[in-house]
Amino acid sequence: MNLLDGKVAVITGAASGMGLATAETFVEHGAKVVLADIQEERGSAAAARLGDSALFVRTDVTVAAQVESAIGAAVDTFGRLDVMFSNAGAAVDLSPIDDLSPEGLDRTLALNLHAHVAAHKYATRQFRAQGVPGSIITTGSVAALQAGWNGGAYSMAKAAVLALVRQTATENRGTGIRSNAILPGAVLTSIITDMFGVSREREEEFLTGIGDRIGGETLIGRAGRARDIAGAALFLASDLSAWITGVALPVDGGATAVTKDATVSIVTEFATDFNAGP
Repeated sequence: MNLLDGKVAVITGAASGMGLATAETFVEHGAKVVLADIQEERGSAAAARLGDSALFVRTDVTVAAQVESAIGAAVDTFGRLDVMFSNAGAAVDLSPIDDLSPEGLDRTLALNLHAHVAAHKYATRQFRAQGVPGSIITTGSVAALQAGWNGGAYSMAKAAVLALVRQTATENRGTGIRSNAILPGAVLTSIITDMFGVSREREEEFLTGIGDRIGGETLIGRAGRARDIAGAALFLASDLSAWITGVALPVDGGATAVTKDATVSIVTEFATDFNAGP
C-alpha cells in the first residue's frame, strides 16, 4: 500500500539520519521528494540512489530564502507541494545556562527555531496558493518536555517549536493545512556520533554500543533508530492523519511516559569510555 501516491514532499536535513530514512520511506510509498541539505556530496548521492523520484537541493536552512527556494524547486520540478518536513537541527551550543552567550543562543535558535519558522511560512503560502490541504511536520525533541536531554539553548528552541506548531495549526483553521511535531528521544544517528567526536569509520560500532547500553532503559526494550522517526513522519504526511493537527508526538520508546530515565547519563558515560579505549 503506497500511502503517498501522487504527493510531493520537501525534507530538510535529508542527506543523513532521520531525514534520509524519511526520504527513502516516502519514495517507497510513492512520493516525489526534494532532499534539502547543506551536505552536498551526501545529499546528491542519496538523490541519485532514489532515482527520478528525488531531487537534491543544497539548502542552508538558517537562510530563509534558501528554504523558500527548496520549496520552489519542488513545485518547479514536480508540480506541487503536499508535505513539508522541517527536520534539520543540531545541538549547536551545549553550554550550561550560566555560561551561555547571546551568540551561542542565537546560533542555536537560528537552526532549531528560525529555520522551522521559515519552513512553516513558505509551506503555508504554497499550500494556500494551490488551494489544497497540506501537511507540515517538524522535528522537535523530548527536550521540549523534560529538562536534561540536551543543552539549555537547544531545549528552549525545541520548546518554542511546540508553540510554532500549535500557532500554525490555529492560523490555518478550516483550510486543511495541518502542522504537527515529532519529538524524538535518543535516536541513534550520526548527530550523536558528531556530538561526542567519534570518527565516521567507527560510527556504527559506537552507535551499536550505545544501543546495547540504553536499550533496556526504554519501555520498548531497544534504542531508537532513524526508521522509527520515518514511520511517524509517514503517518503524519499521509491521509491517515487527515484529522490530526497541532499535535506533538513523542517517538521515544516510552521515555517521557515515565520519570526521566538514565538515557543521557548512560550515553555520556559510554562515549567517554569509548573515546578513551584503544
